[in-house]
Amino acid sequence: MLHIRQAQLQDIETLFVIRTSVLENHQSRAEIAELGITPKTVAQMVQTDCRAWIANIEDKDIGFSIANATEKTIFGVFVLPEFEGNGAGKALMHKAESWLFSHNIPEIWLLTGNDPNLRAYGFYLHLGWIRVGVQPDGEMKFIKQQKLPSL
Repeated sequence: MLHIRQAQLQDIETLFVIRTSVLENHQSRAEIAELGITPKTVAQMVQTDCRAWIANIEDKDIGFSIANATEKTIFGVFVLPEFEGNGAGKALMHKAESWLFSHNIPEIWLLTGNDPNLRAYGFYLHLGWIRVGVQPDGEMKFIKQQKLPSL
């Protein structure tokens, strides 16, 4: 059974293990560190304007999502390759989206590789994200708007 919980400081190593285990968009710890993403910076993030969630199945942490309220963005969603396709990514994305929208943010965004053959690209489209354009670094920007209740 899939369980989603908010990540705590003691989960930071788990986030790095999951992030460096993915096959698509793989990055090593060294590559991530070159981008300024270290255990120290992640700790600062989750104690300020970010939240992270961990997906767990049968006492095994299998994926995570992280969102930044100040930037109004989904920073990432990652699932261990052997657990892809079980709904964890969708559940993690829903947690991140809901948390951002709970801050009265009308529109959120994310970036992913600009290749329609990438799983993430299709995943975001399937979840209702809208492509808005290729960024200077070559990544595709997606947006999603908060659905307001009908009157």
